[in-house]
Order: sequence, then structure tokens, then C-alpha cells
Amino acid sequence: MTDTQYFLGGDLPIRRIGLGTMRFSDHPGDRRGATAPVWAPPTDRTALLRLIRDAVDRGVNFFDTADAYGLGAGEELVAEALTAAPDDVVVATKVGILRPAPDAWVPLGHPDYLRQQVELSLRRLGRDTIDLLYLHRVDEAYPLADQVGALARAVEEGKVRHLGLSEVSVAQLDEALRVAPVAAVQNLYNLVARDHDKVVDRAAELGIAFVPFFPLSFDTTDAPGLDQVAEAVGATARQVALAWLLHRSPNVVPIPGTASPAHLAENLAALDLALPTHEFARLSAGTSST
Repeated sequence: MTDTQYFLGGDLPIRRIGLGTMRFSDHPGDRRGATAPVWAPPTDRTALLRLIRDAVDRGVNFFDTADAYGLGAGEELVAEALTAAPDDVVVATKVGILRPAPDAWVPLGHPDYLRQQVELSLRRLGRDTIDLLYLHRVDEAYPLADQVGALARAVEEGKVRHLGLSEVSVAQLDEALRVAPVAAVQNLYNLVARDHDKVVDRAAELGIAFVPFFPLSFDTTDAPGLDQVAEAVGATARQVALAWLLHRSPNVVPIPGTASPAHLAENLAALDLALPTHEFARLSAGTSST
């Protein structure tokens, strides 16, 4: 059994499985795959509002969105769903991406643009302060110090509580920390995609949350031993994959996204899943059972 709570930024207690809302846009049939547009408001808005509120009722208090999701519609959806949510609910959003077309995600780190996007996110979320604001992507056209500095100014003004970075290396994390405190790093990471192992470890060393996005976006055939471990511990493969992340390091806070109430309940049950040390080691090594 792992700890089910993490203190984001040292002062915001969050449960260690949150809800990612990237795909809460467009028609349900257009949400899957790497080429999903994430472009238009959702056609099943009522059902998604109900799911977010159900997540709150099930104890989820960490929700992830971005200004680029549905051209702002994602933030508006989360805001409406959480209107009557408890005070301990934490909302994370991101700025720093242009969406000129449904298939385009273009980093833009001009400090003035970032500052403008903070203001727009505040309006859409209906909040005086954003709990956690990520730089969505580092824009190589501008010094990282200038990009982080623009967001740090929003912290100084009380518009943002904590800063985060998304898809960064250890070197970029360390560079950003020379400008301002960082509370979270959100990178692609799961049982199969482990390119950011060093970032997980560096963040843990620094007391920074590591928030893996797409924690379940892989083919189970690429995860040797997963099905066998799931059978051995009496859980589903999804639950074991999430439990592996929770056991990977105490600073890891997965944000699986789902529009399915059944999958939401299944994902959250991973918080209570005891993953034996030898099974964790088997999955980490990527070896099949004999």
C-alpha cells in the first residue's frame, strides 16, 4: 500500500490520482488516438459535467486542464463542473501553446503572451488565483528564464499559487529553478514510456510533484508481465499500471483521463492496491513471469 496523499507545493494536499481532462472536447468518437483534435467544445457536455462531479464525490481533488484544450472550452467545462466543489479541490491549467488549426500545437513563450493567457485562464476558470499553472511547453525561441519569469510575476501578484513545467528535461528543470520555485513537472510517462526516469528522480529529490500524463496510453503487449501481475494481485491491468506509478516514487501523481464512469471508478481503486515488491520489480524490469 502506498501513501494516497501528496502535498503539492508543500501546502496543497491532493489525492495521488487526479483527473486529466484533455480529451473532454469534440465528439466522443473523435477523442482517441494521438491525432485527436481537442479543438471544439464537447458534444456530450452534460455527461462530462456529471463525470467531473462524480469524481469529486469519489474523493478526487486534483483536476488538470489547459487553455489550449478546445480553445478555452476545456477550462470553462472544468469551471462549471466545480462551481459547488469543496474548497480543497485543486485545479491545474497550462499556458504557452498556440492552436492555429485542429492539428497544430505551437509553443509560444513570449512573456507578454504568457501573461495574457494567465488573465484569460483566470476568467474562464472563474477564479482569483490559479492553484497550479504550467508552462505548457518550453519555446526554444525565448530564454527559459524569461518564460518562467513571466509566470513567476503572476505568482508575485497573487494570480497564481504554484508554478509547473511540462515536458522538460532535468537540465531545464534545474534552469527554471534558478528563476523561481517549481511545484510540479508534467511529462509523458508510464509503465512503457520511461524516458523521463531521471526527471522523476530529480523531482523527488527536490520535493517536486511528478505528474505523468497519458499514464495508461500504451499497448499492454508492450508491458511484459502486466497481465500476469494483474491476475496475481486480483486487479485489472489498468489498475496495476497505475499502482506501478504510485509505487515508482512518492511524488508521482498520475492524472488518467477518462469519460467513462466505470473507468473512473476502476482507476481510483488503484489507490488501494497493494503491489508486492517482487511484482513491482518484475514490471520495472519488463520481464515476463516464468
